[in-house]
Amino acid sequence: MKTLCFFAAPLAALTLSISALTFAHETAPSEKVTVLQDQMLKNAPGKKALMIEVDYEPGQSSIAHKHQGTAMAYVLSGAIISQVKGEKAISYKAGDYWYEPAGSEHLVSKNASATQPAKLLVFMVLAPDEKVLIPLEN
Repeated sequence: MKTLCFFAAPLAALTLSISALTFAHETAPSEKVTVLQDQMLKNAPGKKALMIEVDYEPGQSSIAHKHQGTAMAYVLSGAIISQVKGEKAISYKAGDYWYEPAGSEHLVSKNASATQPAKLLVFMVLAPDEKVLIPLEN
């Protein structure tokens, strides 16, 4: 019985901690991501093209992350601040675009405005089993 009590308290604390983290993550606002196209490429066997739209509310940002595939981004509206590891943060306005090689660590991706929404179009090339977004650990 003592052994059961010894393990029960830490297990209960761990369960509560995980529940709190899950709740905090679920209630935190997140950018809206819409998949527009997801298509296998006939001229590049084993690769697919993915086109997504990312909508940021005023002041909203993405978590730090990396992509396994190559990404090309185009700002449809508003302004986006983007920073890839090893480079300076750059503010891009509607009509601006950039390229991120596969595996780049995307440290900052956020709406540059606290009052206006922003929209980004992202085109990626990756293998079907590769992840679009992998959160970076702190």
